[in-house]
Amino acid sequence: MTNLVLASASPRRSELLRGLGLTFTVVPADVDEAVHPGETAPQLVARLSAAKAAAVAASYPDSLVIAADTTVVVDGQVLNKPADEDENRAFIERLAGREHQVYTGHALRLGGAAESVVVRTGVRFRSLTPPEIARYTATREGADKAGGYAIQGRGAALVDRVDGCYSNVVGLSLPTVVVVAQRLGVTLV
Repeated sequence: MTNLVLASASPRRSELLRGLGLTFTVVPADVDEAVHPGETAPQLVARLSAAKAAAVAASYPDSLVIAADTTVVVDGQVLNKPADEDENRAFIERLAGREHQVYTGHALRLGGAAESVVVRTGVRFRSLTPPEIARYTATREGADKAGGYAIQGRGAALVDRVDGCYSNVVGLSLPTVVVVAQRLGVTLV
């Protein structure tokens, strides 16, 4: 079996991969995550995931490196990680009762081979009252997550419907990772 390296500090991504029974090394990539002017959400997550994979693969050329980057988009506006509780509240208010898109860029590298895929999942929040929003944001659960919520935690109660890959909303589309790894000659499941 090829050694696996997850180029992410995200505990959610680690948990997803462990759920497949995989053993891997976690090596967070240090890349500038600033949005470039005019960059779309799919372009952003594709660029960042590829940069993370390249940065880590340089030190692990014989391992399958898996990198990802996730963002949320509503009305064409990117909602990355909220800066503070007030911004988190504003994000949830904006998402309440509406559909938004979650984009995750996936970049896998093995030796000189590299593949990148962006996956989009639609998520619709149910209508929320101001007290519900205040209670959720006070938990700080969404403080370090794109869009300001965690679908795998308390944030699941905010979600009315998911159209597409659920694990993509958590931060890593497992079906995508498995298929791309196969294309690179690595069987994960």
